[in-house]
Parts: sequence; C-alpha cells; structure tokens
Amino acid sequence: MKPQNTALRQLFRARSYRLQTNSSHDLCPLMSGLYLGSQRTFHSSTSRRASTTTTEHAVSTPKSQKPAKAPSSTTMTTKQRLEVARKRAAQRLKDEQAEQERNFKLGGLSSSSLFGEDLVQRKESGVQEDESLLQRNPENMAQVLNPRPTARSRWQRKMVIRDLRRRGRPNKEMRIARSERNHLSRSHFFKTSMKKLAPLARQIAGKSIDEAILQMRFSKKKVAQEVRQHLIQARDEAVVMKGMGLGAAQGGSEDATTTPAGQDPSETRPLPHQTPAKALKKGHTPEQTDIYVAQAWTNRGPYGKEPEFRARGRVYMLRPPQTGISVLLKEEKTRTRENAEKEAKALRKRMGKSMWVHLPDRKITAQRQHALW
Repeated sequence: MKPQNTALRQLFRARSYRLQTNSSHDLCPLMSGLYLGSQRTFHSSTSRRASTTTTEHAVSTPKSQKPAKAPSSTTMTTKQRLEVARKRAAQRLKDEQAEQERNFKLGGLSSSSLFGEDLVQRKESGVQEDESLLQRNPENMAQVLNPRPTARSRWQRKMVIRDLRRRGRPNKEMRIARSERNHLSRSHFFKTSMKKLAPLARQIAGKSIDEAILQMRFSKKKVAQEVRQHLIQARDEAVVMKGMGLGAAQGGSEDATTTPAGQDPSETRPLPHQTPAKALKKGHTPEQTDIYVAQAWTNRGPYGKEPEFRARGRVYMLRPPQTGISVLLKEEKTRTRENAEKEAKALRKRMGKSMWVHLPDRKITAQRQHALW
C-alpha cells in the first residue's frame, strides 16, 4: 500500500490526528502538506515517466537504505541487455570448450553420452599406470600369442643351426628371392571355356607386358578385352606392390647416346622410336627391370545354370562354363639369368668332362650355300 493512502487512513482514524473541529477549512493546511502521486505507472511521454520515477524513488526510498548493486531487468536499457546476453553466451561457450578439453584429456566419453560412464578422476600430478594393463594375465595372452611354445623353440633352434652350418651364406634360392622380383595375379572367372581362353594364355606367355596388352587390344576374341584389363591391373599391382619396372624412373632421364653407370658399354640399348618387339628381334638387350609375362595358365571355375526354353513347354538347364586366367610377372633380369644357365648347361653337356677341342665352341654365324674360295 502506498504511503499516501496510509497517511490518510492514520489521519482520520488515529487519535493523534483527530481534530476538535470537523470543518473543511481546518483540513486544508493538512491536505496541502501531503503529496498525492499519480496512480498510473505507465505514461506515453518519456519525460513525464522519467520525472515521476525520480520523484517516487525520492519519496519511497529512504536515505538510510543502500541502492541495489545490479540493475533489474525492468530498468536496463536495450544495449545493457544485449551486453549481458553476449557475456552469458561467451561464458557458456567457454564452459563447453573446457568440458570438451577435459573429456579429450581423459580419453573417455562425457557423462551425457549414451555409451559413456562416469569419468575417471585422475590426479594431475604423477604418472599413473593403466588399470587395463594391470588386469591382464600373461598366461591368458600366451595362449593366443604363443600357442605352441615347444614347437616355436624347436623351430628357432633349427633356424639357428641351419644358419651356423652355412656360416651365414645364403643358398641359391635365397639369393634369387633377395635379388629378383615376381608377382602372381589371378583374375576373376570369365564367362568362357578353357578351350577358348587357353590359346590367349599361350599367346601372351613369354612376351613383355606392353606387347601382351597390345596383342589383346587388337585381338578378335571376345574374352581378349577382359584379359587385357586383367593384364593392366596386374602390371599396376606389380609396380605399386613389388616395385617392378622402376629402373628408368629411378635412374632418371638418360640419353640414348650415353651409357648409364653399371651397364656394359658393348650392349646397345633400343632407340626411343623402336618398340620392344622390334628391339628384341634386332638383338638389342632389354632393360633389366622391364616386366614380362613369365607364365600364363587357365583356371577352371564353377559351372553356372541357365534355362533354355524349348517347344511344348520343355525347359533344358544349360551349364555355361566359367574360366579364369593367372599370370606370373617377372623382370628381364630373371630371363637373362635363366638363359645364361640354360646355355651353360648345354655347353657342359656337349663338352663333357674330358673332351678337348682345338677351336672355341661357338655358334656358326656365316653359312653360305657354296664355298667362298
């Protein structure tokens, strides 16, 4: 209740405010001393509202009371409200970032996650061991990592003895495996028979990979295009997985007239405009890292089922064959070694152990139909 109404009630009801006369002329001095404020709290005019608020604050608020520290929402201006909202949003964003960093350091999920549990409280100072490592049983792990300890120890002992017997010297198979590369690629099953695919396998066997792809490109066989795609895939796999065919790339750009380091000067390299097939026919030595198809064979696949509708409602079930092809890619270094071994074996077979020849055993290069003398 406002102080004006309280004063009026005390004026007419209390004894201290009672008057001896009831005339209106005697009440005028008392009424003039009272302040009757406006009962309406809202004004359309800003100036009237400001003056009224100031007066009401002066009358209703005593001097002994201290003003409030934070202004209420009704007395804040629009700029102040925007500033407070901006500070609250910044504080909320800062708290979320701190929560995310804390969860990231702990390595767990937040408590609000569906799959998360209560975060483990760890001390900031000191290094703590992982509880999961302490709970592991070495005996249970050995059942998976070392299921046959006796067999493993015997195998290790055998490998050590083998290495000591050879005195660390590798045998022929080990030297070939360390110095030469090869790649085996098996294709998916084609809808063709072995009778149709075998001639293509025999056609590409022994040719360089580029020549084999070229032969399949211009072949009239229907399945030749699928074989060509498989050869391209096998070549890419050999280059990426095994590092085959990278001799020119590793050595850099070399001129046709210069001899690279480590190569015999007597060997003539093919010219850039010559194809690999023509270079081989002319006797040029191919590069040691060139890829060629060492072997190619076919693989019989499962038979399919296709209906063949005949007259009078008859249906025959056909069994179309499926066949795949496998290619073994090697480098020219392997073919050079195999040819040298073949020639050496033939030479030993011809000469024997105690055979003497007065002329060197070499091939006849100049044969004529008639004598030249």
